Amino acid sequence: MLAVLFGVMAGAIMPFQTSVNNRLRQSVGAPLLASFISFVVGTFSLIIATWITSGQPYPSLGNTSDEPWWIFTGGMLGVVLLTGNILLFPRVGSVQTVILPITGQILMGLIIDSFGVAYAPQTPLTLVRILGALAVLFGALAVVGVFSKTTTGQGQAQGASVWLWRLLGVVMGMCQATQVAVNGYLGTVLGSAIESALVSFTVGTTVLFVLLVLTRTKWRGINGAGEKNPWWMWLGGVIGATVIFSTAYLGPVIGTGVTVVVMLLGMMLASLLIDIFGFLGSPRRRIHLAQLIGLLVIIAGVALIRI
Repeated sequence: MLAVLFGVMAGAIMPFQTSVNNRLRQSVGAPLLASFISFVVGTFSLIIATWITSGQPYPSLGNTSDEPWWIFTGGMLGVVLLTGNILLFPRVGSVQTVILPITGQILMGLIIDSFGVAYAPQTPLTLVRILGALAVLFGALAVVGVFSKTTTGQGQAQGASVWLWRLLGVVMGMCQATQVAVNGYLGTVLGSAIESALVSFTVGTTVLFVLLVLTRTKWRGINGAGEKNPWWMWLGGVIGATVIFSTAYLGPVIGTGVTVVVMLLGMMLASLLIDIFGFLGSPRRRIHLAQLIGLLVIIAGVALIRI
C-alpha cells in the first residue's frame, strides 16, 4: 500500500514539472533547448544523489555486461515521449495530446504485466483488470474535459493524416510504459533505482544534444519571456529525475501496469489542484463536476487493477 501511495505522489509532481518546463521554455525560446536544460539539471542532481548513496558519482555498470542491449534504452524512450508531445500538440490539440498517450500507457502496461516484457513481474490479465483499465481511461477522459469541451482547433491536422498523429500519440504512451519496465529492470541489475535513473537521464541528455545539433537550435539567452525569471524554472530536471527514479523503483515492486495507473491518478489529482489554485503562475480554471466524477472513477479503476 505504501508503494501505491508513493506512486500517487510521484505522479502528482509531474504536472508541476510541465508548468516549470513551460516557464523555462518561455525564457529560452526553443522547446528542445528547454528540454535539454531540464535533462542536464536532472542528470547533475542524480550524479549528486548517486555520489551520496554509493560513494561514487557514476553508476556501477559491471553487472550489465551480460545483459541485453535494450536495458539502456530508457532515456531514448523518454525523449520519444518528450519530442512527440512537441509535435503532437499543434496537430491534435491539448486534450488528445493527453488522452492518446494515456491510452497507450494503459494498454502497454497491461501487456507488459501479462507477458512479463522486459522481465517485469507477471500478473495474469483478468476481466477485473481490464474493467479497471477501462475505468481509468474513462475517468481520464472526464478529468481532461473531453465531455465538456471540443477537441478541435485551428491549425490541427485533418483527414487521414490526423489518424497517423493519433497513432503516434498512442505509441508515445506505450513508450512511456515500456520505459517504466526497462528502467525497473535496469535498477534491479544495478541494485539501485537512483543509478538506473542516472543512466536513463544520461542517455536522454545525449540524445537531446544530438537533436539540438541536427536541428541547429541556437542559444538565445534566458530573457525571452521579457520579465524576471523565477528561480523555480530550473527545477524541472530535479522533478523529472524524481519521477524516473520512482518508476525504476516501483516497476519491480508493484508491476508496470499498476505503476502507470497510480502515477496517472496522482497526475490527474495534481492537475486539478493546479487549475483550482493556479500554482506556479498557471491560470486558474473552473473545475466541473464531470472532472471530479472522473477522478473518482480513476480511483475505482486503480483499485480494480490493484486487486
